[in-house]
Amino acid sequence: MAEALLTRTAPARRSVGRAPRSREARLHLAGVIVLHVVIIIGAIAMFFPFLWTIITSITPGASLTTTPALIPKNPSLGAYERLFVERPFGQVILNSLLLAFITTAVQLVTSSTAAYAFSRLPFRGQNVVFGVYLATMMIPLQVLIVPLFVELKAFGLLDTYLGALLPTFATAFGIFLLRQAINQVPRELDEAATIDGAGHFRIFTGIILPNIRPALATLVVFAFMGSWNSFLWPLVVLRSPELQTLPIALAGLQGQYTSQWDVIMAGSVVSVLPMLALYVFAQKYVIQGVASSGLK
Repeated sequence: MAEALLTRTAPARRSVGRAPRSREARLHLAGVIVLHVVIIIGAIAMFFPFLWTIITSITPGASLTTTPALIPKNPSLGAYERLFVERPFGQVILNSLLLAFITTAVQLVTSSTAAYAFSRLPFRGQNVVFGVYLATMMIPLQVLIVPLFVELKAFGLLDTYLGALLPTFATAFGIFLLRQAINQVPRELDEAATIDGAGHFRIFTGIILPNIRPALATLVVFAFMGSWNSFLWPLVVLRSPELQTLPIALAGLQGQYTSQWDVIMAGSVVSVLPMLALYVFAQKYVIQGVASSGLK
């Protein structure tokens, strides 16, 4: 009889033991569903302004006073045609691409070499110098506009690409980002290379740079984006219409009394596409670079 009682109570015990696990599984599933719903809603909220911009750009005679239909009745690419035919928008895009590529390339060189010096070449007062350099990040560009303008005027660099580029060749953020990444590279690799007879240049190019590629890709995205979206400094320095950059040209599309919003939105779409393509290409490296550098 004892065996019969044990066999009868065993399924009950197993069922009692399953209840908490099944409840935890249901709670976990509910949490996953809620999380995905929140992510989808957030993605739609983030993507809707860009979608609205595209719809407005293909809606002839669109206005911001009324919400455009999600499916335009008579969609047209006439706004894009007027953008490139009636205005030198192709030249404007080339100007912005030229400045962005040069700024990005120079910042990669200056930031990586300075970061290597701060990380691997100790000198007296190193932390003080690095702290002072980082403190420059708290100085807004508006405070430096007048001194930079006077300095460039003295050197005769106003209304030139070199004058627009010089203040962007070095960035405290890039040095900080790459220094944090270099600090993550084990120093034992440097010591092993030194034993093999390698100097600082070989260590920098053969060991450090290959190990901080995610941080370099992150700097590429930030530097390119900063130059591509720069408005105030090119507006002050570049006065000739043939030297205008994309943000200045976009601001010029808006009239004082009337504005062709379909053309303005077409220009906005064109300005967003290069940055979107760059970020999609470098997204994986950006996430790795930010994670390895310790940024929050």
